[in-house]
Amino acid sequence: MKFLTHVVLAVALAFFSVVSFAQMINVNTATAEEMDKGLKGIGPVKAAEIVKYREANGPFKSVEDLEKVTGIKGKTLDAIKPMITVGDMPTASTVPAVPATPAAPAVPSMPTTPAMPTAPTMPVTPATSAVPTTPAMPATPVVPAVPATPAKQP
Repeated sequence: MKFLTHVVLAVALAFFSVVSFAQMINVNTATAEEMDKGLKGIGPVKAAEIVKYREANGPFKSVEDLEKVTGIKGKTLDAIKPMITVGDMPTASTVPAVPATPAAPAVPSMPTTPAMPTAPTMPVTPATSAVPTTPAMPATPVVPAVPATPAKQP
């Protein structure tokens, strides 16, 4: 049973890897047949219209320019955008935007180089004499007011 599970997973992985690594179609260089077979939702008529428009007006400057082609509008264009390009680079809609200004650093006052460690220092202690002092003794001894009575023995 475990072997069968591994075989099914391997086949599924192989299928999805082929689908996910499909090549993008350059609408400025592709033939009508290539677009018909490679783009879902584009049949032979729409593919021929794309080629006809491209020959009459020159290459497309952006993916959105395809809306000028007869039969290519909102939903159709949205469906094929991830699969097409107008040049060597992916379309602008698939490339993440670069921020106009760089992001602020996570820690703004972080030094660029680590500080050099210093030599360890001894803790600061108050100046004392070399001879230890004895604890202060009371001036007069403290004597209990009532003497203790010895315990009786039986």
